[in-house]
Amino acid sequence: MSYQVTWPNEAATAQFAQTLAGHAALANATITLEGDLGAGKTTFVRHLLGALGVVGRIKSPTYAIVEPHDGELGGQALAIAHFDFYRFEDEREWEDAGFREQFAAPGLKLVEWPTRVAHLMPMADLHMHITWQAEHSDDQRVVTLRALTPAGQALAQAVAPSKAGSTL
Repeated sequence: MSYQVTWPNEAATAQFAQTLAGHAALANATITLEGDLGAGKTTFVRHLLGALGVVGRIKSPTYAIVEPHDGELGGQALAIAHFDFYRFEDEREWEDAGFREQFAAPGLKLVEWPTRVAHLMPMADLHMHITWQAEHSDDQRVVTLRALTPAGQALAQAVAPSKAGSTL
């Protein structure tokens, strides 16, 4: 199942993240984020983490590869791991860094540049492909959501265009 959503501006991105943050299926989901540099992957993650109660500076894990966060979902503590595999090159690092264990642990996993580790990581629940639409506006993004599991389907339906105020 897939949907296409338009974020006309950053406020719409924040609203989308807020809606997604209210869904229980997020508790143990893996969401992959794809798009060119500057497409808005990390911006979306920052809004989602903020909506999940993460406070303080939220930085991109481009060099660290993973940044752990503590959030809250439905009044319960939520472990969050934000991965950025843009600079990932050595597959041995997957095991050495304990990524297999991190993906097996409970909590939310947000993965930027998933194609670099697609053959190593478990299947995502929801895949988001973000495309910057410069011809329309500096802020406009088109997001294709692809649900890959029942949890992903629940998340995609939670932010489906009819519910999120976006268009197909």
